[in-house]
Amino acid sequence: MATSSGLRDVAIVGVGATPYYKRGGSLPKSITELAGEAILAACDDAGLPVTDVDGFAYYSGASAGYTEKMDTADFMETLGIPEVRFTAALTSGGGGSAGAIGLARAAIVAGDASVVVTVMALQQSKQRLGSVFSAMDPDPINSFLQPSGLFGPGQLMSVLARRHMHLYGTRREAFAEIALSTRANAFNRPKAMHRQPLTLDDYFNARMIAEPLCLYDFCQETDGAVAVITTSMDRARDLRQPPVPVVAAAHGGVRDWGRAFAWMGMPDEYFASSGNAPIAKRLYEQAAISAADIDVALLYDHFSPMVLMQLEDYGFCGKGEGGAFVESGAIRYDGGSIPVNTHGGQLSEAYIIGMTHIMEGVEQMRGTAINQVRDAELALVTGGPASLPVSGLILGRAA
Repeated sequence: MATSSGLRDVAIVGVGATPYYKRGGSLPKSITELAGEAILAACDDAGLPVTDVDGFAYYSGASAGYTEKMDTADFMETLGIPEVRFTAALTSGGGGSAGAIGLARAAIVAGDASVVVTVMALQQSKQRLGSVFSAMDPDPINSFLQPSGLFGPGQLMSVLARRHMHLYGTRREAFAEIALSTRANAFNRPKAMHRQPLTLDDYFNARMIAEPLCLYDFCQETDGAVAVITTSMDRARDLRQPPVPVVAAAHGGVRDWGRAFAWMGMPDEYFASSGNAPIAKRLYEQAAISAADIDVALLYDHFSPMVLMQLEDYGFCGKGEGGAFVESGAIRYDGGSIPVNTHGGQLSEAYIIGMTHIMEGVEQMRGTAINQVRDAELALVTGGPASLPVSGLILGRAA
């Protein structure tokens, strides 16, 4: 196991979540109710009164949400929070999920806040994220996408997946292994949306949605909320849970990745990638480690090929080697060299735009995860791949 240095000046001290629902199943609850439940659960986990919260660090357009309003003022009024000294959000979508913890850290280190909540609540009764681009008004970008049948993230992602297959000989069997191994991790998860077995025959007989991506290559469309509480390491030591230190945090990206799967003119280096290589470099430099030191990886899995490409970008295998690496069983919880998405991920547990990955990372570092990786010292959590920013986070074993 690695002995890393890294930041270690703030820690995650509380996590909380609502039940997870099939798309639209959380009604008649509101977004504010869902988020409030998760925030209160995280405060209870930390042993903190909600009135101690003085900061919010969001991502994914949280000031207005995707469908309903999710707003700091609403939380203050409904939860009784007397004052906030910091409230900010990263731009764009799920690429910023892990980065929001870095945003919380920045507020704490700067002295702008002492107890910061990161929360995501999702309710898809009115608009499905899977068809988000088709709901947009025509503009110069959509004029290229929509006439080509690129109506949603899945259609756009299929083009990147096909390019990876063309360049490197990647097979659908690799995508299948990601879906199957993730599903296996959800079998014993009480809150997982999909706990039934998934076989190779099931995968290859599933309906094709955007070739080469079939039904099981797509994440779910779910409702629910997850909240995480971050504070200074000094304060964390006096709270209920052993603090999980933030060892490294980074968000951003490079021009060649840009709008990700909606970008025009990407060079092959980034077109057949997750866009996370620059983030990986920064994280490993902050923590003074390499990919070999990571014990468990919680990789943003909105589509199975992006797990494969993140494995390459984060150095678990070479460029173009992700298919063979995955097919070898390397990401399996039982017997794999780098267990991936031990909670079932967004493919099988629930899709809350990356927050379940952060929660699982915390539980792994506490040693309390359902599918606990033995003697785990470092957990990698990623955000995206999506339009910039993409992001990553390394958590250390609870102190």
